Amino acid sequence: MTYVVTENCIKCKYTDCVSVCPVDAFCEGPEMLVIDPEVCIDCDVCVAECPAGAIFDEHDVPEDQADFIELNSRLAEQWPTISEMKDPPADAEQWDGVPGKRSYLE
Repeated sequence: MTYVVTENCIKCKYTDCVSVCPVDAFCEGPEMLVIDPEVCIDCDVCVAECPAGAIFDEHDVPEDQADFIELNSRLAEQWPTISEMKDPPADAEQWDGVPGKRSYLE
């Protein structure tokens, strides 16, 4: 089991979750974060820290977000690890809860 970052992280990219991860399982891309399933220890601590509510246990990922399980795994191999909290994008609050953001992934 692992945790998965889903669509609501796109364009929000809050990094509160990164600051509490004990094993540096997060990787940062241009528009969102992902969790490396090979590093995640399933501690659950990141879920409550995500202001956008974008992190789920892989067994609880909403059905319409199921492709993010594979996406996190694939992108974690490409994107660098992030281990320190950063300021969110200036317009993060405006993007929080906006549906249909997948097209913004590069």
